[in-house]
Amino acid sequence: MVNTILGSVFNTVTGGGITPAVFLLCVAVSLVIGLILCGLTLRSANCSRSFAVTLAILPAVVCVVIMMVNGNIGAGVAVAGAFSLVRFRSAPGSAREIGTLFVAMGAGLVAGMGYLGYAVLFTVILGCIILLYGRLRLGEGKNGQRDKTLRITIPEDLDYTGVFDAVMERYTLRHDLKKVKTTNMGSLIRLTYDLTLRDPAQEKAFLDELRCRNGNLEISISRQETAAASGL
Repeated sequence: MVNTILGSVFNTVTGGGITPAVFLLCVAVSLVIGLILCGLTLRSANCSRSFAVTLAILPAVVCVVIMMVNGNIGAGVAVAGAFSLVRFRSAPGSAREIGTLFVAMGAGLVAGMGYLGYAVLFTVILGCIILLYGRLRLGEGKNGQRDKTLRITIPEDLDYTGVFDAVMERYTLRHDLKKVKTTNMGSLIRLTYDLTLRDPAQEKAFLDELRCRNGNLEISISRQETAAASGL
């Protein structure tokens, strides 16, 4: 009895061909899957409105693509893979966002093959895993709250070699100059550091001392970024 019920839930609905009713059912389930995945992702991290909308509709888009290739898995995967060439955002997304998009595409692919039960199960499991890993702060490490990316703007005539070393030694456990970039038609220089603060409570005092040395030009500090993101 249980096997019969599970079989009816997890069997493909496209075995007898794609009818309008089957098409609408698959698209509807895909949209529900997208909303579930979007909701679970929003609970574990902040994201832009455009990303949330894309995540909500992506499973339905992939589902329709897979159905329209009429069960040809090779062609379906090739067409769905073309979505990876599309820039979903004006700026590259984080690893978390890219991973979530792959989950949405995978769920849409399963739904497009007609396995709606498996698609929903896959979405719930992966969505809960994303939520759990976000709560556990997996990969953040013991210095997650102290690892920062610092950007300092200085005038072009200031020799930045060693000018901030004394301040860095007092307030950081380690500091590494990652990038030097000219800006404002070469009249300013922007320095980018990766560093670990000794005491996060001293962040304001740290910035105040840096402002005294850079002529009170722009300074920004944020949570440490990946190498790909820091290249922006």
